[in-house]
Amino acid sequence: RNFFAKRTKELKPAVQSAPGWKLFGKVPPRENLPKDSKIIQQEYEARTGRMYKPPPPSARRKNIEFEPLSTTALILEDRPANLPAKSVEEALRHRQEYDEMVAEAKKREIKEAHKRKKIMRERFKQEENIASAMVIWVNEILPNWEGMRATRRVRELWWQGLPPSVRGKVWSLAVGNELNITPELYEIFLSRAKERWKSFSETSTENDVEDAGASVADREASLELIKLDISRTFPSLYIFQKGGPYHDLLHSVLGAYTCYRPDVGYVQGMSFIAAVLILNLEEADAFIAFANLLNKPCQLAFFRVDHSMMLKYFAAFEVFFEENLPKLFLHFKSYSLTPDIYLIDWIFTLYSKSLPLDLACRVWDVFCRDGEEFLFRTGLGILRLYEDILLQMDFIHIAQFLTKLPEDITSEKLFSCIAAIQMQNSNKKWAQVFASLMKDNKEGDKNHSPAPKS
Repeated sequence: RNFFAKRTKELKPAVQSAPGWKLFGKVPPRENLPKDSKIIQQEYEARTGRMYKPPPPSARRKNIEFEPLSTTALILEDRPANLPAKSVEEALRHRQEYDEMVAEAKKREIKEAHKRKKIMRERFKQEENIASAMVIWVNEILPNWEGMRATRRVRELWWQGLPPSVRGKVWSLAVGNELNITPELYEIFLSRAKERWKSFSETSTENDVEDAGASVADREASLELIKLDISRTFPSLYIFQKGGPYHDLLHSVLGAYTCYRPDVGYVQGMSFIAAVLILNLEEADAFIAFANLLNKPCQLAFFRVDHSMMLKYFAAFEVFFEENLPKLFLHFKSYSLTPDIYLIDWIFTLYSKSLPLDLACRVWDVFCRDGEEFLFRTGLGILRLYEDILLQMDFIHIAQFLTKLPEDITSEKLFSCIAAIQMQNSNKKWAQVFASLMKDNKEGDKNHSPAPKS
């Protein structure tokens, strides 16, 4: 008894730690391994004291002379003796079918090999282009930024996408710092945000916070609402969710901005913009770029929900929509499908929620170069890319499709469509079309203004 108790105690830890034991209650894999037939025979002889004798050859089935090694052997081998032999025609047909199968398999294998080689060549080429572009950006362009940023060579290089190592620096320089925000100012607003969070957690319930966040009088109350959105920011990356390495950083940047601009507060979609900047810049630099980016006319109009300005942007977009894609424009018009249905989400998050992240970053590259015009040009590029599909859809399916774009969209296809979009209407560029819409609106306001009292 003591021996077995001791033996069980010795085996127990090993058994429980075996793979699959705790999850499925299975025996440890090493005890479950198939034994060699000779070992089984030796164990049998040791246990019974008898020698194992295989059955005499005569006891075996005489008919089994055919032991195919594979399914192809079934085609090539003759039939067993107890079955009628193949006819010459059937044997030739089987041989032909087999040869065709082998040839087809070889073709597929060669095609797959070529495809793999092509992908590898493209990848190496892309890596070489990025490496050589990085040298040019670091050694030539960035040290002479103001003199070189507007040159044709730099603009062409910029269009091809910025190397990830210089992306944050170029974004910062291109966006600028008109607000003159310093890292010290960021720390001040971050401290204020932390004080607000502390006071909220001590005095407010979650319902009170939501009510307060909706109040225009106290936009700083939307600090607590940030928590709800952070968990929805790039959920597939798992880096911004609670416990992730960038969760607190994203919370800090958004909280500091909410205290810096209480007139704007936190608006859904901001978390995606801040997250993209955090992935490419240091904390304080990300905040400076974020605040200046959101201070641009287009972003300010959307995030402050300035309906009048938003309508001007939509009207300008439709001018170029009709110019570039007349068929699709009429199709949308027939369903009364207006740009606000799909454009708002694209503009609010600067495409970072709608497109794959690497592709969104390339859109950001050129957006930093060309400004707001490129956001609307990208929208037209997406519509051009999927024009044939969209022309076959009704209102509901178009809205659903544009709200959740296909995940297999590639930068080459999208940017070739964007390049084909002409941002010119009757010799007027985007800025001129938008300015004329603003002018028409002002004149309309004057004509409809109330008559002065006598």
